[in-house]
Amino acid sequence: RRRHTRSLCDWSSDVCSSDLHGFSQAHANALVMYARGSTTTRRVDTPEAFFSALGGERERLARAIFAAITEKYPKLEAVIAWNQPMLKQGKDYVFGLSAAKNHLLIAAVGGNAVELLGDRVDGLETNKKTIRVPLDWKVDKKLLHALVRARLAEIKLS
Repeated sequence: RRRHTRSLCDWSSDVCSSDLHGFSQAHANALVMYARGSTTTRRVDTPEAFFSALGGERERLARAIFAAITEKYPKLEAVIAWNQPMLKQGKDYVFGLSAAKNHLLIAAVGGNAVELLGDRVDGLETNKKTIRVPLDWKVDKKLLHALVRARLAEIKLS
């Protein structure tokens, strides 16, 4: 039987560790990484390191988005959570950003802020909780502030 070093799946029969041993593929991959000496899944320690690692247009846009928000809401703390830059107030996450090859995803963490904005997101691709912005997007401070304002209102009510 061929030994697989990248994961605990037998690719030839499509049988994964979850079927054989009762744990998920993600857990299996974590075990493999741990066995190889990794003690964390964290890729970067700070938002600054995240932005720097992006480079080019993605870095420029991500920094501009965070700057637009923190300029209006300076008490929000920039942190890394789930390997993504996030803004939080106390223990509550307010806003997050994720980077792909040709776009960024932005989101107010929690409720339905994207739905509440309605027409303000016209021209941008939206999912249930995220907004996809192209790398040539002209930062819309009013839209970003509205996202954050909606999330802060949600936090206040909880």
